[in-house]
Amino acid sequence: MSKQSTSHLFMIEPESFYVNEQTAFTNHYQKEANDESPQIIAEKALDEFHNLKNKIEEKGIKVTSLKGSKDCPDHIFPNWFITFEDKTMQIFSMMAPNRRKEKKLSMIEHLTETYELTDDMSHLEEKEIFLESTSSMVFDRVNRIVYAGISPRTNAVQLIIWCRHNNYELVLFETEGHTGSAIYHTDVLMYVGTDIVGICFDVIRPEHRDYVKEKVRQHHEVIELSSEQIEEFCGNAIEAKNIDNELFLIMSSRAYKALEREQINKLLTSYKEIIHSDIPTIEKYGGGSARCMLTELF
Repeated sequence: MSKQSTSHLFMIEPESFYVNEQTAFTNHYQKEANDESPQIIAEKALDEFHNLKNKIEEKGIKVTSLKGSKDCPDHIFPNWFITFEDKTMQIFSMMAPNRRKEKKLSMIEHLTETYELTDDMSHLEEKEIFLESTSSMVFDRVNRIVYAGISPRTNAVQLIIWCRHNNYELVLFETEGHTGSAIYHTDVLMYVGTDIVGICFDVIRPEHRDYVKEKVRQHHEVIELSSEQIEEFCGNAIEAKNIDNELFLIMSSRAYKALEREQINKLLTSYKEIIHSDIPTIEKYGGGSARCMLTELF
């Protein structure tokens, strides 16, 4: 039987970290660096990275960490590949040219010591067809369902092709954030755990909302997140388990503080603990949160 989560996570330690101008136009969560120097931003991001990594490891969850590159400001977000339980992996197409550089040969070689690389979709970048891995696609691995919101970084046709080829049911929908544009990544608005789905229905366009509600409720308890909570990264969470098979949910402290007590209590019926760490610099200048920093190694 397939597992929803793993006890082994992958992170990339940032060699540099700064506002990526090539991603800012599709990510309204990113802010401009007007009040802090690049060196201070990079130092803070590195501290936040280590604090999150340490908190995860303290709970008995394994973390493999590789060092990033100076020419990759978003290397801290390793969402360019996916691994699967059958020990295969796939590499995906990234929209921003400097994010394509993140797919370092040394990292791929490290991963292919364990995983067989069965597909590399990098060639799609030349055709401007983008599908940004677990950020574009939120997986229900047990029931083989992919949830995906269409955006400039998530191509609908490629999604259909990928799901058909890999034998996943696709739940495809459109979103609208508070700026009126599509939310750039699906993992901002939802996560799927073993028992619980956290999701913001309010940002899903009305014509698709009931359909998505029906699909997520077929297999999971649902925690409904408000659009205000999405702005605090409450949807950008990930489930993992430790060596004792205890389940944890990982998110930022900003996200945790934005949850209501009733939501936390419901989560704690499924999770041993909610692991959270303060990553304000990464959230402010990178426009991503805890889930974006973690890739599952199955």
